[in-house]
Amino acid sequence: MFNTKTVSIEWGGKTLTLETGKVARQADGAVIATLGETVVLCAVTAAKKVKEGQDFFPLTVNYQEKYSAAGRIPGGFFKRERGATEKETLVSRLIDRPIRPLFPEGFYNEINCIAQVLSYDGENEPDVLAMVASSAAMTLSGVPFMGPIGCARVGYVNGEYILNPTDEQVAEGDLDLVVAATYDAVMMVESEANELSEEVMLGAVLFAHDACREVVKAIVKLAEQAAKEPWDMPAQADLGAAKDKLKKLIGKDIAAAYKLTDKSARANALNEARSTAKDAFADATPQDQMAAQKLMKKLEAEIVRGAILKDGKRIDGRTTTQIRPIVSETHFLPRAHGSALFTRGETQTIATCTLGTKDAEQMIDGLGGLRYENFMLHYNFPPYSVGEVGRFGAPGRREIGHGKLAWRALHPVLPTKEDFPYTIRLTSDITESNGSSSMASVCGGSLAMMDAGVPIKRPVSGIAMGLILEGKDFAILSDILGDEDHLGDMDFKVAGTSEGITTMQMDIKIAGITKEIFEKALAQAKEGRAHILGEMSKALGEARTELSAHAPRIETITIDKSKIRDIIGTGGKVIREIVATTGAKVDIDDEGIIKISSSDPAQIDAAKAWILGIVEEPEIGKIYNGKVVNIVDFGAFVNFMGGKDGLVHVSEMKNERVEKPTDVVSEGQDVKVKVLEIDNRGKVRLSMRVVDQETGEELEDTRPAREPREPRGDRPDRGPRRDGDRRRSGGGGGGGRDRDRGPRQERSEGGEGGNADHMPAFLKGDDD
Repeated sequence: MFNTKTVSIEWGGKTLTLETGKVARQADGAVIATLGETVVLCAVTAAKKVKEGQDFFPLTVNYQEKYSAAGRIPGGFFKRERGATEKETLVSRLIDRPIRPLFPEGFYNEINCIAQVLSYDGENEPDVLAMVASSAAMTLSGVPFMGPIGCARVGYVNGEYILNPTDEQVAEGDLDLVVAATYDAVMMVESEANELSEEVMLGAVLFAHDACREVVKAIVKLAEQAAKEPWDMPAQADLGAAKDKLKKLIGKDIAAAYKLTDKSARANALNEARSTAKDAFADATPQDQMAAQKLMKKLEAEIVRGAILKDGKRIDGRTTTQIRPIVSETHFLPRAHGSALFTRGETQTIATCTLGTKDAEQMIDGLGGLRYENFMLHYNFPPYSVGEVGRFGAPGRREIGHGKLAWRALHPVLPTKEDFPYTIRLTSDITESNGSSSMASVCGGSLAMMDAGVPIKRPVSGIAMGLILEGKDFAILSDILGDEDHLGDMDFKVAGTSEGITTMQMDIKIAGITKEIFEKALAQAKEGRAHILGEMSKALGEARTELSAHAPRIETITIDKSKIRDIIGTGGKVIREIVATTGAKVDIDDEGIIKISSSDPAQIDAAKAWILGIVEEPEIGKIYNGKVVNIVDFGAFVNFMGGKDGLVHVSEMKNERVEKPTDVVSEGQDVKVKVLEIDNRGKVRLSMRVVDQETGEELEDTRPAREPREPRGDRPDRGPRRDGDRRRSGGGGGGGRDRDRGPRQERSEGGEGGNADHMPAFLKGDDD
């Protein structure tokens, strides 16, 4: 029934299997990829006709994680997978970015690529497997895809590269890098690193490329068995005459427009030239009008790219290595815990840092289970930042992707939770954009955290690099503009500290780049990052030593785990009382680590003292603050150290005689007491009379000591014990133990004290 085709290879010490022909047979291409016990299905379908008037390539990639893959049921009311999570959005972008450039120009058929995680073993991450399956499904579908691509994840542990590392290896290592590549060239790079050198990063990319080649060969082998017939592409119309017409009509206008350094003036001049071109083709067919628009973009690209390659002059007059003017300002917002305004040319962001407690952590529910994240970075791109009118609302895929890139850049320099037990939220609100706003978010976010007093290892800067490649001639551009990004061949972003790279992202619009170009781009980016760090240091060179007055303070103490129940109390009664009374937040974990937080230091001190009072043991001779909680005839019970009670006997309230305790104290009264004695049952005897109730200082004991009692002498002999007398002769007093009572055996059988089996325990002759 099934015409199944399978290819397997040994890949990084594991078996990678690609299978087609059994599942989703009505799709144009469908592949099940398996690595370990992680299984991903990818199905590709393509529209056979192009929608009328469509002039772009509508490729849609959707990655979905099925909770059943990990043996879990989704949370929430509906109990089913719903909108895409942040991770699903990021992986969808990860698949899209290397695949999109490999479709020919002019191909506008809609393509839908859906990758679903069917099984997850908790060890082999499904994102790379989804990219492999998507590439294979595209290759089998017959659409004009100039692939296939391979994909690989690389870790770096103890100076060695690891292919497809586990989560544990990534956590203990210094690198998490994903590379997608054709057999000949790298197409896409995504990474997070612990301040690694350019040489180590380049080596990791080349190591990953070798692994990608093995995947490409496996996909080609599968395609030889199961690929569908390739689609016939319609012949492209000869547009040479139309191109010459446009060049003569508006060529000089376009060249003049791209010499204007101001973005708004340049945009206005270009719009005028485009309007002239549109009028010139007003009587043409809709197809020719669409072609003219495409030719207009090509003409712009040729003029800009030619000027850069020939003269080394860019749109705004800079050289290829020159960075735009930078202005940084910290403490930009008075009430924010930390803030910065970062401006680089016509790109600007307002970055804010907000500090919170543990209960502000982000809860993330995924295939690996429930986890909590204490660092968030949210990137916002309102339409006014580019002078446009558009949708303003929930973040789109682009905003989520740019925010995660900045997150990866800053995450490696954060302090540990033990050193800085705060939840950190960064926001980057882009107020102007003409160039890399994600790298501006890195710079602004670094300054905002330092302004808030977050003790990061070192400041982080980021830069976006571009590429113009024509044949063997190429130029690498530092700090690219938006137009250079659109008209160029590469978008390469690098961020890091003075010690090394923390993130690197690359997207290629052509069929890959060479090692030589990649190496030069890294070296040029290093120089640019150093320059930007120098400009940032003019505003703030290191983290402030004090937190903002508006930020919560957190103090951490560690207690014995056996005392946790005492602090929580029955049904949480004690900890709720601590929070309600002091106003501080109290978080305690299973290891006995307690975090007390409040913006008022006095509240923290009060809660800390209460907790320490519960877990600490009282010391004899030490003075404590207490409160009278109960008054009895013979004295008053005082609560001290938060959870301890002791008795102040009426004789210890004052040096002079006190008739009634209520003459001295009342319930709820604050008093100062000294610990006199702790008996073997833990009962505490306290004194008020030897403590100054105003200052809490210890007073000299001026009360004369009691005179010793006179000896009572020998008591008269009371005679032999009578039958039935229940007084125990050996317990209280007179020499009953010396009397010869006979053998124990006889007494227990009903001698002098009666039958021992029916005798109360305290009357039995045994000392037990």
